[in-house]
Formats: sequence, structure tokens, C-alpha cells
Amino acid sequence: MVGSVIAVVAVGAGVGAYALYGGGAAAEDQTRTTSASGHRKVPTGPLSAAEVQTTAGRFLSAWQQGRPTEAAATTSDSAAAGALLIGYAKDAYLKDVTLTEGTPSGGKVPFHVKATVSYKGLSKPLSYDSALTVVRRATDGAPVVDWHASVVHPDLKDGDRLVTGESGTPPVKALDRNGGELTAAKYPSLGTVLDGLRDKYGKTAGGKAGVELRVVRGTASKKAELPDKTLAELSKGTPGTVKTTLSPSLQAAAEEQVSEQKRASVVVMRPSTGEILAVANTGHGFNTAFQGSLAPGSTMKIVTSTMLFEKGLVTPDASHPCPKTYKLAGWTFHNDADSEIKKGSFKLSFGASCNNAFIDFAPKLSNSDLTKEAQQVYGLGLNNWAIGVPSFDGAVPVQSGAQMGASLIGQGGVRMNPLNMASVSATVQAGVFHQPYLVDPSVDHRTLAKASRTMSSKTRAQLKDVMAYTAAYGTAAKAMSGVGGDVGAKTGSAEVDGQKMPNGWFTAYRGDLAAAGVVQAGGHGGDTAGPIVAALLKMGG
Repeated sequence: MVGSVIAVVAVGAGVGAYALYGGGAAAEDQTRTTSASGHRKVPTGPLSAAEVQTTAGRFLSAWQQGRPTEAAATTSDSAAAGALLIGYAKDAYLKDVTLTEGTPSGGKVPFHVKATVSYKGLSKPLSYDSALTVVRRATDGAPVVDWHASVVHPDLKDGDRLVTGESGTPPVKALDRNGGELTAAKYPSLGTVLDGLRDKYGKTAGGKAGVELRVVRGTASKKAELPDKTLAELSKGTPGTVKTTLSPSLQAAAEEQVSEQKRASVVVMRPSTGEILAVANTGHGFNTAFQGSLAPGSTMKIVTSTMLFEKGLVTPDASHPCPKTYKLAGWTFHNDADSEIKKGSFKLSFGASCNNAFIDFAPKLSNSDLTKEAQQVYGLGLNNWAIGVPSFDGAVPVQSGAQMGASLIGQGGVRMNPLNMASVSATVQAGVFHQPYLVDPSVDHRTLAKASRTMSSKTRAQLKDVMAYTAAYGTAAKAMSGVGGDVGAKTGSAEVDGQKMPNGWFTAYRGDLAAAGVVQAGGHGGDTAGPIVAALLKMGG
């Protein structure tokens, strides 16, 4: 217990502290060795339990007793640690700090923090858990606290600060499309979305700032588009209101669907307008559905097929075998389970998601063809989507050789998220790209992204043909069973280095609904993401 360490320091002066911290010859023997010539050798090897406990105790005791410079000196970065620990009292107005050490595990030491936020006559208790890790300093082998801002508070990233005062941004009350209030308590996936809405609209939505302790993001966090985060509210501000396009019924259903998988994300939108109707993630700390950057696997074949149809390189019913292997620029590409289609149409290969039926077009394509198709028809990779909260617009970089071939099947450098792939299906269904949005652009007069051209009606009909076939007879058939009406779908499985199972993808449309989902490390998309997407499409618009 850190408290007991502090008590001995106070009563026993230097002697008690020295004993507690493992001083004396025995401790010296544990941490130092001296050569015959008298030169001190740098200690190596694992830290002893005594070294871990001593170092953690010194750091926590100094922090608790209001000696930030002394605490910082026990870390691997005294300058950064000192600035944050000094700011803990001066900027965050945190006092009466009590730190309770937990049971160490190796070099990691958990601890519990209790403090009081006290600002201009207002106060509020604060309690949270954190942890530190003791490591050997490279220069001299001395045990030190491996410094990261998260030691002070787990929500801090390096470069962030804790600040108490009038919130820079007034609170907002987010509403669904029917006027009902959206809260993270009711819809856990919306925590990051609500933070993003406040960050963008708080100052213009008509609210008044309250007083709060918050995480103020530094340069690195801002580049990662992490919004400031409120940790404690001392006085409530008056919220403004922001209406979103979310459907309460679809949002509730999306939350329920992703909760059944370990790492699932899904987006539902309306093809005719671009309105986002639902967004949900199993994990609530990062919005993978909007901001993820993952290889989309075979769902990318929708974009590839659009390009092939437009160029007149193939038609759905054209005879087009899918060889078991295909060699391109020194790489040998395989189909799933080393399958092949010796005789069959391109539609059959699309429905079976047979890779080499797509990769064998690579010699007929320019390196930039897929990139142009994604940008010009689907609005992907333009870096100008303005949905109302932070999002990633997808990326289809220009590549050559085998990497270009891999891009045709959604691998290589292609990166997407469920928002992007829901938009792809929505574009096929609508025949034109409508940039997805969560807040109507009329609210803040922002300009939505536009694609520079529209696919022809012939190309759209061909895409709907192969996607409908996939939904009825191909790899999506099992998931889409019972989803009636005007439907189309595509599955995907994206390999990830170091991951035993691929990421499972699924994107589909039904009437004026389009959706896409991913289950990371879930396996085949038809088995994992497919049921999530299909269940939401069954609900109708």
C-alpha cells in the first residue's frame, strides 16, 4: 500500500524510507555489479520484485505527496512526466490525491487513484484505476517508470493534458431522426459519435458551456482525430441540440447484432439520400465503423467489376474461367481453398468470389485504373467526406505489379471500413454516389463530397445482376435467406498478417437500405458479418 509507505516516511524520517525502499548492501547487490577494475557495469536481465516495488513506491509516494518533480525523476522521461504531473494540480485542479498500489505482475504495477477536482468553489470526487510499468533504463540499467501519459490517467495519450475550467465546447443533446435523445447509456456504440458531434457542433448548437475536467488533446491525438473527452462535470452547461439521421429502431438493432460478436462493426444507410441510419461497434473505444482502415477483401470486387464492365472487358454472362492459381509479377495467387471454376460465367465467379477470375485482368489494366474508378464513381479515397463526425473515406492507392493485382480483390494497399462499403452497395442500388452523412448538411451549410461521374445504366444493371445472383445462389445466399425484394450482396474475407482467421466482410442492399459489416478475425464474411447485415436489412426502411 502506498499509504503505508508514506506513513513510514513521515514518522521514521530518512531511515524508515531507506529501509522500505530496499536500501543497504543487500539491495545494492541486487541491482549493481562492479568489475575487478572498479568500473561499474550496467545491470541487465529481469527486474527483481524489490526493484519494481521500490521504484513504483518512490514514484507514487512523491506524486501523492505533491512532489511532482521528484516523482518525474523516477521515470524514463522526466520532462514530460514533470509537465503532466505539475499540470495535474495547477491545470486540472486535482487535490487530496490518494494512490493505492495493487498487486504487481512482473514489471506492471496497477494502482487506484482517488482525488478531488476543486475549481472556483465547485468540487467533485474523482476515482479511477491506472497502472505503471517499471523497466530498466538503457543508459545505466537503473529501474525507472516507463513514462506514458496514460500512467496519470488511462484516457490520456502522449502529448495530451488534463484541464479543469469552463468547457471549451458547450454540451449538445443529440437527437435521432424522430426527435428522441441519443445517449451512450442507451446506445453504447454512440459514445465516440456523441463526442464528435459535441466537438463539431457544440459552439454553434446554442448551448452554454459548463465547468468540467477534461482531456485536452495534443498534436498527435488531433492528427488521429480524437476529440477532447470529459472526465468529470462540476457544473452542467446548457446543451444545444443537434439532430442526426439515425433511426432509433435500426440503431438499437445494430447494437444488439454486434454485441454477439467479439470485434464487429456495422453501418446502415439510405441509398437514395446518403443518410446514415445506424452505426455500431462491439468495442466502444474506437469507431471502426466510421474510422477503421482495413483491407475489405472480396467486397472490393464490386468496384473492380464496375471498372471491368465499363471498360467492356467482360459481361456477367460471358464465359470466364477462374484458374486455381495465377502468376503475376512473381506472385502466385490462390483462390479460397484452392478452388477453381474451369467452365462458367463471370457471374458465377463473382458469386463464388473466385479471386483469379479478377486478377487475370491485371495485364489489361493500367496501374491507376482501379484508383480512378473508386474515386470517380464511388467517391472513395477523396479525403473530403463531411459526414458530421470524424470518418475515413477509404484508400485505393495507385499500385503496380502484384500489388495492383491484389488490389483488385481488396488486398494490397486498399483500405476501407463499413461506412465505405455500405456506400459502395448504396451507390450500386441508387446508380449514383450520395456521400453518407450523419447530420444534414443544411445544419452547418457544409458541402458534401461528389463523385465526378456516374456509372451508366447498363453498368448498374450488370452490377445488380451479379450482386442479386450472389445473394440468391452465391456465397451470400445463406445469410440473405429470407431477405426478400430488390436485393444484392457481396461477401469478403481479408487476410491480415499475424492473424489466424481473416476479417469477415459483408455488404448488401435491400430496397432503400444498404449496409456493410466486418467481424475482425471472424473468418468468412458470409458466416460472421453476413447475419448481422441481413438482420438489419430485414427490418426495412
